[in-house]
Amino acid sequence: MFADAGCIVIAAFISPFRADHDQVRAILPAGRFIEVFVDAPLEVCESRDVKGLYAKARANQLKEFTDISSPYEPPLQPEIVLPTSLIPAAESVVRIIDHLHRHDATQ
Repeated sequence: MFADAGCIVIAAFISPFRADHDQVRAILPAGRFIEVFVDAPLEVCESRDVKGLYAKARANQLKEFTDISSPYEPPLQPEIVLPTSLIPAAESVVRIIDHLHRHDATQ
């Protein structure tokens, strides 16, 4: 509804499956969906896990946990890739804003 009203919408689709992301992309007209791949290696995700969920998944206390007991399918052609183990959060924000400016997200 927000996109239909001309707003820029930012949503986190946390599904690990490409088909789910592709389904969301298909809802919008071509060029209106920007997939941002927050790319962090598994070991970095585990090191950032303040809730201990990865440790629980590795101990088989959590079932179907992404990239431990359930697959993760990285996007094949995201519009933006943010290698968060290599760049700070502020740089990630700058890259997203730059992309929006270059592609005039208001049209």
